[in-house]
Amino acid sequence: MRLTFLISLCVLGVSVVSPLCGQSSKIPSLNDRLKQDVVAAPLSMRFKGTTSDDCRTWQKDFAAKLKSLLGPHTPPTVWKPTTVSVKEFDDFRREELLLTAEGQPPLPVYLLIPKAKGKRPAILALHGHGAHGHHPVAGRDDLPGVDAAIRNNNYDYGRQLVRQGYVVAVPCLTPFGDRLGKSPGKADACADTFIRMSLLGKTLMAENLRDCLWSIELLARHPQVDADRLGCVGLSYGGRMTMLTAALEPRIKVCVISGALNVMQERISKPYSCGAQIIPGLLQYGDVPEIASLIAPRHCVWEAGSQDKLIDPLWADEILLRQRRAFKALNAVDRLSIDRFEGGHVWHGTGASVVLAKVLRPREK
Repeated sequence: MRLTFLISLCVLGVSVVSPLCGQSSKIPSLNDRLKQDVVAAPLSMRFKGTTSDDCRTWQKDFAAKLKSLLGPHTPPTVWKPTTVSVKEFDDFRREELLLTAEGQPPLPVYLLIPKAKGKRPAILALHGHGAHGHHPVAGRDDLPGVDAAIRNNNYDYGRQLVRQGYVVAVPCLTPFGDRLGKSPGKADACADTFIRMSLLGKTLMAENLRDCLWSIELLARHPQVDADRLGCVGLSYGGRMTMLTAALEPRIKVCVISGALNVMQERISKPYSCGAQIIPGLLQYGDVPEIASLIAPRHCVWEAGSQDKLIDPLWADEILLRQRRAFKALNAVDRLSIDRFEGGHVWHGTGASVVLAKVLRPREK
Protein backbone atom coordinates (compact mmCIF):
# COMPACT_ATOMS: atom_id res chain seq x y z
CA MET A 1 0.00 0.00 0.00
CA ARG A 2 2.79 2.43 0.96
CA LEU A 3 4.75 1.45 -2.21
CA THR A 4 1.79 2.24 -4.45
CA PHE A 5 1.30 5.58 -2.69
CA LEU A 6 4.95 6.60 -3.13
CA ILE A 7 4.99 5.63 -6.82
CA SER A 8 1.82 7.68 -7.35
CA LEU A 9 3.45 10.68 -5.75
CA CYS A 10 6.46 10.33 -8.06
CA VAL A 11 4.26 10.17 -11.14
CA LEU A 12 2.33 13.25 -10.03
CA GLY A 13 5.53 15.18 -9.43
CA VAL A 14 4.97 15.58 -5.69
CA SER A 15 8.20 16.17 -3.79
CA VAL A 16 9.10 13.07 -1.77
CA VAL A 17 12.32 11.53 -0.49
CA SER A 18 12.44 7.81 -1.32
CA PRO A 19 14.90 5.48 -3.02
CA LEU A 20 12.00 4.48 -5.28
CA CYS A 21 11.78 8.00 -6.68
CA GLY A 22 15.41 8.99 -6.65
CA GLN A 23 16.02 12.67 -6.03
CA SER A 24 13.27 14.97 -4.80
CA SER A 25 11.09 16.53 -7.50
CA LYS A 26 9.54 19.96 -7.18
CA ILE A 27 6.06 21.06 -8.17
CA PRO A 28 6.26 24.08 -10.52
CA SER A 29 4.85 27.21 -8.94
CA LEU A 30 1.59 28.55 -10.29
CA ASN A 31 3.37 31.64 -11.57
CA ASP A 32 5.98 29.58 -13.43
CA ARG A 33 3.32 27.37 -14.99
CA LEU A 34 1.25 30.35 -16.13
CA LYS A 35 4.33 31.98 -17.63
CA GLN A 36 4.91 28.86 -19.69
CA ASP A 37 1.27 28.82 -20.77
CA VAL A 38 1.46 32.48 -21.80
CA VAL A 39 4.56 31.87 -23.91
CA ALA A 40 2.82 28.90 -25.55
CA ALA A 41 -0.47 30.75 -26.16
CA PRO A 42 -1.77 29.58 -29.58
CA LEU A 43 -2.75 32.96 -31.11
CA SER A 44 -4.12 30.72 -33.84
CA MET A 45 -5.81 33.46 -35.85
CA ARG A 46 -2.84 35.80 -36.31
CA PHE A 47 -2.97 37.44 -39.72
CA LYS A 48 -0.41 35.89 -42.06
CA GLY A 49 -1.72 37.03 -45.43
CA THR A 50 -0.35 39.62 -47.82
CA THR A 51 -3.18 40.74 -50.09
CA SER A 52 -6.20 42.94 -49.63
CA ASP A 53 -8.52 39.96 -50.11
CA ASP A 54 -6.54 37.99 -47.53
CA CYS A 55 -6.91 40.79 -45.02
CA ARG A 56 -10.61 41.43 -45.61
CA THR A 57 -11.41 37.75 -45.19
CA TRP A 58 -9.27 37.54 -42.04
CA GLN A 59 -10.84 40.69 -40.55
CA LYS A 60 -14.33 39.27 -41.04
CA ASP A 61 -13.39 35.97 -39.40
CA PHE A 62 -11.42 37.45 -36.50
CA ALA A 63 -14.05 40.12 -35.78
CA ALA A 64 -16.70 37.37 -35.57
CA LYS A 65 -14.53 35.37 -33.17
CA LEU A 66 -13.81 38.46 -31.05
CA LYS A 67 -17.50 39.31 -30.79
CA SER A 68 -18.30 35.76 -29.71
CA LEU A 69 -15.64 35.89 -26.98
CA LEU A 70 -16.92 39.23 -25.70
CA GLY A 71 -20.52 38.13 -25.46
CA PRO A 72 -23.52 40.50 -25.65
CA HIS A 73 -22.52 44.14 -26.23
CA THR A 74 -25.25 45.61 -28.45
CA PRO A 75 -26.35 49.09 -27.32
CA PRO A 76 -30.03 49.99 -27.01
CA THR A 77 -31.73 51.54 -30.02
CA VAL A 78 -34.23 53.49 -27.94
CA TRP A 79 -33.35 55.47 -24.84
CA LYS A 80 -34.34 58.48 -22.78
CA PRO A 81 -31.82 61.26 -22.13
CA THR A 82 -32.23 63.18 -18.88
CA THR A 83 -30.35 66.45 -18.44
CA VAL A 84 -28.55 66.57 -15.09
CA SER A 85 -26.84 69.94 -15.58
CA VAL A 86 -25.85 72.47 -18.23
CA LYS A 87 -22.91 74.86 -18.10
CA GLU A 88 -22.25 77.58 -20.65
CA PHE A 89 -18.69 78.68 -21.42
CA ASP A 90 -17.45 81.31 -23.84
CA ASP A 91 -16.67 78.80 -26.57
CA PHE A 92 -18.69 75.67 -25.74
CA ARG A 93 -21.59 74.22 -23.77
CA ARG A 94 -21.28 71.30 -21.39
CA GLU A 95 -24.31 69.07 -20.95
CA GLU A 96 -24.31 66.41 -18.27
CA LEU A 97 -26.74 63.66 -19.28
CA LEU A 98 -28.05 60.37 -17.94
CA LEU A 99 -29.14 57.90 -20.61
CA THR A 100 -31.70 55.28 -19.57
CA ALA A 101 -33.05 52.33 -21.54
CA GLU A 102 -35.10 49.29 -20.64
CA GLY A 103 -32.93 46.41 -19.45
CA GLN A 104 -29.72 48.49 -19.33
CA PRO A 105 -27.92 50.23 -16.48
CA PRO A 106 -28.14 54.05 -16.75
CA LEU A 107 -25.20 55.63 -18.57
CA PRO A 108 -23.77 58.97 -17.35
CA VAL A 109 -22.25 60.94 -20.23
CA TYR A 110 -21.08 64.47 -20.90
CA LEU A 111 -21.74 66.20 -24.21
CA LEU A 112 -19.38 69.06 -25.00
CA ILE A 113 -20.71 71.19 -27.87
CA PRO A 114 -18.86 74.06 -29.60
CA LYS A 115 -20.63 77.39 -29.95
CA ALA A 116 -19.79 77.38 -33.68
CA LYS A 117 -22.84 76.92 -35.89
CA GLY A 118 -23.47 74.12 -38.37
CA LYS A 119 -22.80 70.40 -38.26
CA ARG A 120 -19.49 69.46 -36.72
CA PRO A 121 -17.29 66.35 -36.61
CA ALA A 122 -17.54 64.44 -33.33
CA ILE A 123 -15.23 62.49 -31.06
CA LEU A 124 -15.84 59.87 -28.39
CA ALA A 125 -13.34 60.60 -25.57
CA LEU A 126 -12.81 57.70 -23.14
CA HIS A 127 -11.32 57.89 -19.66
CA GLY A 128 -8.90 55.57 -17.92
CA HIS A 129 -8.77 54.06 -14.44
CA GLY A 130 -9.36 56.31 -11.47
CA ALA A 131 -11.83 57.33 -8.81
CA HIS A 132 -13.02 60.35 -10.83
CA GLY A 133 -14.26 58.41 -13.86
CA HIS A 134 -15.21 60.65 -16.79
CA HIS A 135 -15.08 63.99 -14.93
CA PRO A 136 -11.42 64.87 -15.68
CA VAL A 137 -11.76 64.18 -19.43
CA ALA A 138 -14.72 66.58 -19.53
CA GLY A 139 -12.64 69.23 -17.72
CA ARG A 140 -14.56 69.22 -14.43
CA ASP A 141 -11.78 70.93 -12.47
CA ASP A 142 -14.47 72.41 -10.20
CA LEU A 143 -14.90 69.01 -8.54
CA PRO A 144 -12.70 67.90 -5.59
CA GLY A 145 -9.52 66.15 -6.71
CA VAL A 146 -10.26 66.43 -10.42
CA ASP A 147 -7.99 69.43 -10.99
CA ALA A 148 -4.97 67.45 -9.74
CA ALA A 149 -5.84 64.50 -11.98
CA ILE A 150 -6.03 66.83 -14.97
CA ARG A 151 -2.66 68.41 -14.18
CA ASN A 152 -0.94 65.07 -13.58
CA ASN A 153 -2.06 63.39 -16.80
CA ASN A 154 -3.05 66.24 -19.15
CA TYR A 155 -6.35 64.50 -18.63
CA ASP A 156 -8.92 67.03 -19.91
CA TYR A 157 -8.57 66.01 -23.56
CA GLY A 158 -12.35 66.10 -24.03
CA ARG A 159 -12.33 69.79 -23.16
CA GLN A 160 -9.25 70.35 -25.33
CA LEU A 161 -11.00 68.73 -28.30
CA VAL A 162 -14.27 70.68 -28.01
CA ARG A 163 -12.15 73.84 -28.12
CA GLN A 164 -10.64 72.55 -31.36
CA GLY A 165 -14.11 72.41 -32.88
CA TYR A 166 -15.40 68.90 -32.22
CA VAL A 167 -18.61 67.79 -30.53
CA VAL A 168 -17.35 65.44 -27.80
CA ALA A 169 -19.08 62.66 -25.86
CA VAL A 170 -17.45 61.55 -22.60
CA PRO A 171 -19.18 58.51 -21.03
CA CYS A 172 -18.50 57.11 -17.56
CA LEU A 173 -17.36 53.49 -17.80
CA THR A 174 -17.73 50.69 -15.24
CA PRO A 175 -16.53 50.38 -12.46
CA PHE A 176 -15.29 53.98 -12.19
CA GLY A 177 -16.35 57.38 -10.89
CA ASP A 178 -20.04 57.87 -10.31
CA ARG A 179 -20.84 54.30 -11.37
CA LEU A 180 -18.70 52.59 -8.73
CA GLY A 181 -20.67 53.66 -5.69
CA LYS A 182 -19.24 52.21 -2.52
CA SER A 183 -15.72 50.90 -3.10
CA PRO A 184 -15.20 47.14 -2.49
CA GLY A 185 -12.59 47.99 0.14
CA LYS A 186 -9.14 46.55 -0.46
CA ALA A 187 -10.35 44.49 -3.42
CA ASP A 188 -9.51 45.68 -6.94
CA ALA A 189 -12.82 47.03 -8.23
CA CYS A 190 -12.05 45.77 -11.75
CA ALA A 191 -11.35 42.24 -10.54
CA ASP A 192 -14.33 42.23 -8.17
CA THR A 193 -16.72 43.43 -10.88
CA PHE A 194 -15.35 41.03 -13.49
CA ILE A 195 -15.80 38.01 -11.22
CA ARG A 196 -19.35 38.86 -10.23
CA MET A 197 -20.40 39.70 -13.79
CA SER A 198 -18.90 36.48 -15.12
CA LEU A 199 -21.30 34.46 -12.97
CA LEU A 200 -24.11 36.26 -14.79
CA GLY A 201 -22.67 35.40 -18.19
CA LYS A 202 -21.29 38.89 -18.79
CA THR A 203 -17.83 40.34 -19.37
CA LEU A 204 -16.88 43.73 -18.02
CA MET A 205 -15.15 44.72 -21.25
CA ALA A 206 -18.29 43.94 -23.24
CA GLU A 207 -20.37 46.03 -20.83
CA ASN A 208 -18.10 48.99 -21.46
CA LEU A 209 -18.01 48.35 -25.20
CA ARG A 210 -21.81 48.52 -25.22
CA ASP A 211 -21.67 51.91 -23.50
CA CYS A 212 -19.00 53.18 -25.90
CA LEU A 213 -21.14 52.13 -28.87
CA TRP A 214 -24.16 53.71 -27.19
CA SER A 215 -22.24 56.98 -26.86
CA ILE A 216 -21.17 56.84 -30.51
CA GLU A 217 -24.82 56.46 -31.48
CA LEU A 218 -25.68 59.42 -29.24
CA LEU A 219 -23.19 61.49 -31.22
CA ALA A 220 -24.30 60.19 -34.61
CA ARG A 221 -27.93 61.17 -33.90
CA HIS A 222 -27.12 64.63 -32.54
CA PRO A 223 -28.44 67.43 -34.78
CA GLN A 224 -25.12 69.31 -34.63
CA VAL A 225 -23.00 66.29 -35.61
CA ASP A 226 -21.91 65.16 -39.06
CA ALA A 227 -22.23 61.40 -38.59
CA ASP A 228 -19.78 60.77 -41.44
CA ARG A 229 -16.98 62.35 -39.41
CA LEU A 230 -16.56 60.39 -36.17
CA GLY A 231 -13.40 59.72 -34.17
CA CYS A 232 -12.43 58.09 -30.87
CA VAL A 233 -9.63 58.81 -28.40
CA GLY A 234 -8.56 57.69 -24.94
CA LEU A 235 -5.74 57.37 -22.42
CA SER A 236 -4.73 54.18 -20.56
CA TYR A 237 -7.86 52.02 -20.14
CA GLY A 238 -9.52 54.63 -22.30
CA GLY A 239 -6.91 53.80 -24.92
CA ARG A 240 -7.69 50.10 -24.64
CA MET A 241 -11.40 50.78 -25.07
CA THR A 242 -10.68 53.18 -27.94
CA MET A 243 -8.87 50.37 -29.73
CA LEU A 244 -11.70 47.87 -29.17
CA THR A 245 -14.46 50.33 -30.07
CA ALA A 246 -12.71 51.47 -33.26
CA ALA A 247 -12.00 47.85 -34.19
CA LEU A 248 -15.70 46.93 -34.08
CA GLU A 249 -17.37 50.21 -35.09
CA PRO A 250 -16.63 50.99 -38.76
CA ARG A 251 -18.16 54.47 -38.54
CA ILE A 252 -15.10 55.60 -36.57
CA LYS A 253 -12.80 57.13 -39.16
CA VAL A 254 -9.81 57.80 -36.91
CA CYS A 255 -8.69 56.76 -33.44
CA VAL A 256 -5.96 57.85 -31.01
CA ILE A 257 -4.82 55.16 -28.57
CA SER A 258 -2.72 56.66 -25.78
CA GLY A 259 -0.77 54.83 -23.07
CA ALA A 260 -2.00 51.37 -24.11
CA LEU A 261 0.74 50.08 -26.42
CA ASN A 262 1.02 46.76 -24.58
CA VAL A 263 -0.27 43.22 -25.03
CA MET A 264 -2.18 40.87 -22.77
CA GLN A 265 0.54 38.21 -23.18
CA GLU A 266 2.91 40.59 -21.41
CA ARG A 267 0.30 41.83 -18.92
CA ILE A 268 -0.57 38.37 -17.57
CA SER A 269 3.00 37.05 -17.54
CA LYS A 270 2.98 38.40 -13.97
CA PRO A 271 0.23 38.80 -11.36
CA TYR A 272 -2.60 40.83 -12.87
CA SER A 273 -6.06 41.78 -11.69
CA CYS A 274 -7.61 44.25 -14.16
CA GLY A 275 -10.80 42.44 -15.07
CA ALA A 276 -11.87 45.48 -17.11
CA GLN A 277 -9.39 44.44 -19.80
CA ILE A 278 -10.05 40.70 -19.92
CA ILE A 279 -11.67 38.95 -22.87
CA PRO A 280 -11.90 35.27 -21.86
CA GLY A 281 -10.16 32.96 -24.31
CA LEU A 282 -8.59 35.77 -26.33
CA LEU A 283 -5.06 34.33 -26.38
CA GLN A 284 -6.32 31.19 -28.04
CA TYR A 285 -6.84 33.30 -31.16
CA GLY A 286 -4.95 36.59 -30.95
CA ASP A 287 -4.03 39.56 -28.80
CA VAL A 288 -3.92 43.36 -28.91
CA PRO A 289 -2.19 43.48 -32.34
CA GLU A 290 -4.94 41.40 -33.90
CA ILE A 291 -7.72 43.54 -32.40
CA ALA A 292 -5.91 46.68 -33.55
CA SER A 293 -5.53 45.19 -37.03
CA LEU A 294 -9.32 45.32 -37.43
CA ILE A 295 -8.98 49.12 -37.56
CA ALA A 296 -7.17 48.96 -40.93
CA PRO A 297 -7.39 50.73 -43.34
CA ARG A 298 -8.78 53.56 -41.18
CA HIS A 299 -6.45 56.01 -39.45
CA CYS A 300 -4.85 54.84 -36.19
CA VAL A 301 -2.47 56.85 -34.00
CA TRP A 302 -0.65 55.39 -30.98
CA GLU A 303 0.80 57.64 -28.28
CA ALA A 304 3.73 56.31 -26.22
CA GLY A 305 5.62 58.30 -23.59
CA SER A 306 9.33 57.54 -23.20
CA GLN A 307 8.85 57.27 -19.41
CA ASP A 308 5.60 55.30 -19.49
CA LYS A 309 6.38 52.28 -17.32
CA LEU A 310 3.30 50.44 -18.57
CA ILE A 311 4.78 50.13 -22.06
CA ASP A 312 7.49 47.55 -22.77
CA PRO A 313 9.45 48.74 -25.84
CA LEU A 314 9.94 45.23 -27.24
CA TRP A 315 6.27 44.35 -27.00
CA ALA A 316 5.35 47.79 -28.39
CA ASP A 317 7.41 47.03 -31.48
CA GLU A 318 5.73 43.63 -31.78
CA ILE A 319 2.28 45.24 -31.75
CA LEU A 320 3.21 47.68 -34.48
CA LEU A 321 4.88 44.98 -36.58
CA ARG A 322 1.83 42.73 -36.55
CA GLN A 323 -0.67 45.55 -37.01
CA ARG A 324 1.38 47.03 -39.85
CA ARG A 325 1.03 43.77 -41.76
CA ALA A 326 -2.73 44.33 -42.05
CA PHE A 327 -2.32 47.98 -42.99
CA LYS A 328 0.24 47.03 -45.63
CA ALA A 329 -2.07 44.40 -47.13
CA LEU A 330 -4.73 47.09 -47.48
CA ASN A 331 -2.28 49.64 -48.93
CA ALA A 332 -2.76 51.92 -45.91
CA VAL A 333 0.60 51.90 -44.10
CA ASP A 334 0.59 55.70 -44.11
CA ARG A 335 -2.56 55.64 -41.96
CA LEU A 336 -0.82 53.87 -39.06
CA SER A 337 1.42 56.13 -36.98
CA ILE A 338 3.00 56.43 -33.55
CA ASP A 339 3.65 59.60 -31.60
CA ARG A 340 6.64 58.91 -29.34
CA PHE A 341 7.13 61.78 -26.92
CA GLU A 342 9.19 62.63 -23.85
CA GLY A 343 6.94 61.98 -20.89
CA GLY A 344 5.10 59.40 -18.86
CA HIS A 345 1.63 57.88 -18.76
CA VAL A 346 -0.15 61.00 -19.99
CA TRP A 347 -2.19 62.30 -22.90
CA HIS A 348 0.10 64.06 -25.37
CA GLY A 349 -2.27 65.19 -28.11
CA THR A 350 0.25 66.95 -30.34
CA GLY A 351 0.49 64.48 -33.21
CA ALA A 352 -3.07 63.36 -32.53
CA SER A 353 -4.48 66.83 -33.16
CA VAL A 354 -2.81 66.96 -36.56
CA VAL A 355 -4.21 63.60 -37.67
CA LEU A 356 -7.67 64.27 -36.26
CA ALA A 357 -7.82 67.57 -38.11
CA LYS A 358 -6.56 65.97 -41.31
CA VAL A 359 -9.18 63.22 -41.25
CA LEU A 360 -12.16 65.01 -39.72
CA ARG A 361 -11.37 68.62 -40.79
CA PRO A 362 -13.08 70.33 -37.82
CA ARG A 363 -12.39 73.89 -38.92
CA GLU A 364 -13.63 73.68 -42.49
CA LYS A 365 -16.22 76.31 -43.46
